[in-house]
Amino acid sequence: MGDQLTTSAEALRLFFNEDIYLVSTPDVTPAVSLPEVKAAVPRVFKSLGKNEKNILILVNDANNDVSTEKGRELLRNIVKALQLTANDFALLNYITYENATFSELTSFFSSKLSLVFGVAPVQLGLGEHAHHVVHLVGTTQLIFSGNLDTLADDLQGKKTLWGSLKQLSI
Repeated sequence: MGDQLTTSAEALRLFFNEDIYLVSTPDVTPAVSLPEVKAAVPRVFKSLGKNEKNILILVNDANNDVSTEKGRELLRNIVKALQLTANDFALLNYITYENATFSELTSFFSSKLSLVFGVAPVQLGLGEHAHHVVHLVGTTQLIFSGNLDTLADDLQGKKTLWGSLKQLSI
């Protein structure tokens, strides 16, 4: 038989059609240089609440941890009306994580429901979504609304939001 050694890439592809990994030990230099692989490190979000019911409440306030006093009062009323406690949801001020996407947030918090106050859908990497309407993105129910402080003075906005909140399955 003749020489059976081949270096032809086309011929080798016929026999080696699975991924091949080169493992090197510290005292052995690899024969080929491999491209650097950067693993995506998931972001960690710090929030208030225990998130036991996988409900994410996003607010957006550069001057306060959550909102002004009237905005916090409105949020307390919404949470109370939905019969939720701080154990049930995660509360996050989006201003701290301005470039976070809906996908990142939903993945981290395992959100089944997201109430979004003062964050535009496009900021989260989503298309246009009307305010005060229940939207379904994947398996997550989502309601967008204005900033809590502004919404506190908007009687019609609160009524419309309340109508949508009553439609939620929590």
